[in-house]
Amino acid sequence: MESKLNLDFKLVEQARAHAAQVADETQRFIDGYTTVAVERTICRLLGIDGVSGGETLDITGENSLGVPLPSVVVDYLMEKGALSQGAAFWLGNAMVETGKNPQVLAEEVAAGTLDLTALPVHAEADIHAALAPIVEESLKKIRTRRKRREDFIASHGGEKNGPWVYLIVATGNIYEDIVQATAAARQGADVIAVIRTTGQSLLDYVPYGATTEGFGGTYATQENFRLMREAMDKVGEELGRYIRVCNYCSGLCMPEIAAMGAFEGLDVMLNDALYGILFRDINMQRTLVDQSFSRAINAYAGVVINTGEDNYLTTADAVEEAHTVLASQFLNEAFALKAGLPEEQMGLGHAFEIDPDVENGFLYELAQAEMAREIFPNAPLKYMPPTKFMTGNVFRGHVQDALFNMVTILTGQKIHLLGMMTEAIHTPFLSDRFLAIQNAQYIFRTMQDLGSEIVFKDGGIMQTRANEVLKKATDLLGQIEQLGIFETLERGIFADIKRPRDGGKGLDGVVSKTPGYFNPFLEPMMKGGAVK
Repeated sequence: MESKLNLDFKLVEQARAHAAQVADETQRFIDGYTTVAVERTICRLLGIDGVSGGETLDITGENSLGVPLPSVVVDYLMEKGALSQGAAFWLGNAMVETGKNPQVLAEEVAAGTLDLTALPVHAEADIHAALAPIVEESLKKIRTRRKRREDFIASHGGEKNGPWVYLIVATGNIYEDIVQATAAARQGADVIAVIRTTGQSLLDYVPYGATTEGFGGTYATQENFRLMREAMDKVGEELGRYIRVCNYCSGLCMPEIAAMGAFEGLDVMLNDALYGILFRDINMQRTLVDQSFSRAINAYAGVVINTGEDNYLTTADAVEEAHTVLASQFLNEAFALKAGLPEEQMGLGHAFEIDPDVENGFLYELAQAEMAREIFPNAPLKYMPPTKFMTGNVFRGHVQDALFNMVTILTGQKIHLLGMMTEAIHTPFLSDRFLAIQNAQYIFRTMQDLGSEIVFKDGGIMQTRANEVLKKATDLLGQIEQLGIFETLERGIFADIKRPRDGGKGLDGVVSKTPGYFNPFLEPMMKGGAVK
């Protein structure tokens, strides 16, 4: 790609090298640890589902209504001090000893009739052999889901050219979400994102079953995923185009939710390496281990991840701190590559968040977006709309969204989270979404090829701005390489937020691996799940 911004690609290479070194060092830490979320995920991938007692789990997590069986098994192993060898080891060993499958074993643990750690220990080769058919069955299920998506797209004219119009539903009731999502798809949405209920990222378990009582969003559960996917398949057949479904594998259950999404055919997942640390005060050790496995699952399932750099600009100034967004994009890319996720599945995030009162602010926004496109040419970049400086003035808001739409089409952004003129007033009405879609479609249609028709002034405002941001990002990544990711986060270099290495939520769920530990899914998932 020829650079309109006259970027110094030697600096780009240097920035990538710094980020790769940070990822390599961090991976050495990650390889030595597991977490309760990783082990619950392995249980789910081995076919364990449901709740103790067979009843639906109450959203408060009250044990009287049952506990998710993956949580039962992992909590039991934690209490026994045995999780360091991994859930797969103990379940596989019990399979060899009893001939029972993981689901039955989990039910017996929940009933208190089986002590996994008291059984005779069998040879490692026998344990692996017992698990192998179940591992392959699970992987095949995910591959089949991925192929179903790919076949649908291929049979309906191929992938859409231009941006994917991304719309949010957030009623709290999955059945009402489906009504709104169906309407949005018929109005022109390409991606339906179901916002999670407030606080779910801090739950250290995944609720079970369909839910109707979320606040500010809808609970992420496997049944809710299934229901939304089924509904979007139905409307997609009606419309003759594929409708993607997005949810959030972030927080304390990153890999679990990634696995649930892979099973149910979700297409896009919010999945950032640092977001939970910075914005949810989740322990950095916990998050870094969890994000690695969650990305391997997403890679295998063909899921596009969305990273959360846009959140930096809601706490820090978008002009002064733009380089931290670029630095984080480089880091997210490096961490994703370590997990086997290809560039084509990296929806690296950024946002249109400069104060409208800044002179030439639009030029800075355009320069930032073009820079991201030139540096990450194969990534389906996720571009977020103006939110921080939206007011109750819906007319100005509609203009701000129009300028945002223009930057998207001029710079080839792919995942376009639609701006709403009623941002900061209320949850969008169907009519608000319809007007927002019309705004975007009008601009995308009338400016479709404008980006390829224009060039930027040599030495002008945009070239100067982009190269300044690139230089500062490269210098910052050099500093992070020297410090390491843990000290970087402790110093508050990102978004001016300081987090202690041993603080935050979820640290008690981090466990050092012991000899004999294995995760039977990690290696095959990192090799990719495309059906040849």
